[in-house]
Amino acid sequence: MEHHVDALLTGQAAAESLGYGPIVFVLLLVLGMALAILAASHLPLKWQRHGRVKDTIYESGMPPIGDARRRFNVRFYLVAMLFLLFDVELIFMYPWALVFFRAAKGGATSEATASLLGGASLPGFLFVEMAIFMAILLVGYIYAWRKGIFRWE
Repeated sequence: MEHHVDALLTGQAAAESLGYGPIVFVLLLVLGMALAILAASHLPLKWQRHGRVKDTIYESGMPPIGDARRRFNVRFYLVAMLFLLFDVELIFMYPWALVFFRAAKGGATSEATASLLGGASLPGFLFVEMAIFMAILLVGYIYAWRKGIFRWE
């Protein structure tokens, strides 16, 4: 397991030596499958019958009744936005964790990074940087909590 982490952190992954061959193969496979599905959907099959009942809208096993332009409560959108906010937070935390792990193990840092830090340790700087990021998000979460976004009546 540690060998795989080291390979990822140093940029010496196995896929790096293969070039673009696997990527081109997967793209061609996806394109071929998409074209095959489109072609199969337009084949004239004898059991395709159209009629009033067959061509009606069918959604989740229920026939549509009423107006489709019903208004949704704005709280659904607020919760969705908060989910996206914290989801993006996790996307930023993953590469940070890899860089932090490499720096904590004593990985090589450039002289430019060392001069920017002014002699401070890189793992300490990275930890403080993420702590500030998390604190800003925590302040936003507390603000949303106090505004009552999570309260459903």
